[in-house]
Amino acid sequence: MLLKDKVVIITGVGPGMGCKMATIAAAEGASVVMSARSAAFIDDVAAEIVAAGGQAIAVPSDVTNIEDCDRVARVAIDAYGRIDGLVNSAFRFVGGLPFGREALPEWQASLDVALFGTLKMIDAVVPHMKARREGSIVNISTRSTMQPLAGEGPYVTAKTALLGVSRQLAMEFGPYNIRVNSPRMGWLWGDPVRSYLTAKAEKRGVPLDEVVADIVRDIPLGVIPPDEECARSVLFFLSDYARMVTGTSLDINGGQFMM
Repeated sequence: MLLKDKVVIITGVGPGMGCKMATIAAAEGASVVMSARSAAFIDDVAAEIVAAGGQAIAVPSDVTNIEDCDRVARVAIDAYGRIDGLVNSAFRFVGGLPFGREALPEWQASLDVALFGTLKMIDAVVPHMKARREGSIVNISTRSTMQPLAGEGPYVTAKTALLGVSRQLAMEFGPYNIRVNSPRMGWLWGDPVRSYLTAKAEKRGVPLDEVVADIVRDIPLGVIPPDEECARSVLFFLSDYARMVTGTSLDINGGQFMM
């Protein structure tokens, strides 16, 4: 099992890749602590994991609140005795928002969640990792940091910052045997993207398959990468197979963007 006996915290667990990371991590032997603002959703995911024989705890929380971050870490320590891994996937997204003074509050809000929320969560877990001199932190970024799209400035800026944060902290935490990496995700085929593309298809008056085909045309592997497959790639960074991997990124997008 890839994550046997590891204790993993995952933030921003929602109906897309977040819940897939949680369920797969548990199936691979990890004890999972899930953080998100939607208490009902993560409670349901935790119940599914436990019903399948896994270990999971749901902790409703907001990463912009440092006390909430401390509470998530404390729950993990109280329940399982340590923290081996942290996946920061909480973010805020608003599309179609060109730069301008009226948009600045959204830039701030995006940074508060994806950047400073991530830093607060890292601050909450790192003392425990330093004490054991071991740990893995994964900060989820996006392909849009390399190929920006119009109107996504707040989201792209916050996710780009995570790439720099990951390199900086990989250097600072390396002497404690704590690894920090930041994979860049592309399209993620799951409920959120399916709903978005369905609405787009309805607006254009075309079948969903036609909208999907337009995207897949630029993906060498021929599919929009499924949530669960992308989740497995992320979880690799938490595993012992990645013990010598730190301060780097990994493009997880089916080949749509190659660098």
